[in-house]
Amino acid sequence: MTVLHVPPVSRALDPAIQGAVDAKTKPLGALGVVETVAMQIARIQDTLTPRLRSCRLTLFAGDHGITGEGVSAYPQAVTRQMVENFLAGGAAANVFARTNGVYLQVVDAGVAGDPLEASGLISRRIAAGTRNSAVEAAMTAAQCEAALRAGEALGAAAGADAAAFGEMGIGNTSSATLVAHKLTGAGLDSLVGRGAGLDDAGMARKHAILERAAGRTAARLDPVDALWEYGGFEMVMMAGAMAGAARAGAVVLVDGFIAGVAALAAVRMAPALRDYLVFAHRSAEHGHGVVLAALDARPLLDLEMRLGEGTGALLAWPVLRCAAAMLSDMASFESAGVSGPG
Repeated sequence: MTVLHVPPVSRALDPAIQGAVDAKTKPLGALGVVETVAMQIARIQDTLTPRLRSCRLTLFAGDHGITGEGVSAYPQAVTRQMVENFLAGGAAANVFARTNGVYLQVVDAGVAGDPLEASGLISRRIAAGTRNSAVEAAMTAAQCEAALRAGEALGAAAGADAAAFGEMGIGNTSSATLVAHKLTGAGLDSLVGRGAGLDDAGMARKHAILERAAGRTAARLDPVDALWEYGGFEMVMMAGAMAGAARAGAVVLVDGFIAGVAALAAVRMAPALRDYLVFAHRSAEHGHGVVLAALDARPLLDLEMRLGEGTGALLAWPVLRCAAAMLSDMASFESAGVSGPG
């Protein structure tokens, strides 16, 4: 099986980190999950004074052959159109990134049609979209390996304290659902969602198509087989990028359903990655809860969002910055001359 290499975080400072959090001028545990996140960041950076100054969002775009079966409310052409929108700065991800001082880059992992040529676009194109996973493997094993390694290199080169990853690909909720189904064993009833906005008839059609696609292979698959049988190039690249960013020492912000499935596959390949992951939000996409449970993950936000693009990760970024600053800059009872608990 393909292996992603991620070094384990050190827990040598855990008692000191806990002591530093508890000594701040507040009742014990009063900052709740912010304290947990601060400790995680400190552990990743192996310091009592963590800093999060910079974050980079990498958006991976790729198309899916299964869209030809009618699993999405939107035509496949929207993937390419949205890539152009990202490059022009007009998408929600662009707006949130600018507002929060996050650098955004866009990667063509495998958009359908002729190769995109645009200023600012990073091309790591594997093919012009995947094949139709309802009838055959979405990609070859070699293509899956190439996408993993391309993502790994991009993640390792992020050059930021935190790395966030988003995606764009019409049909990718179907691909993510199938990968999650094969990795967790959860039934499709608990995973299939409306994606970009299917009505009830569209949902019934999508469910039937995914049942047929799932029936091609064994009930459970290892992460690499699940990815090449059913994944998208953008998802595979994202899984590799998470491992690459963690290996470079970055805190990894995981967005919603699609990113969560990529994270689940990556953690199955590199269990040490789990300690680098901060889960940004709970998506309104139906299957996200199953994926979070499989990762034993508690997301920071629940805003009923299901857009993708890394938007949830961008909204969680200020929370991470505040958590690190709390541990580094907040006064202790001793330094402030404040009486602690009796």
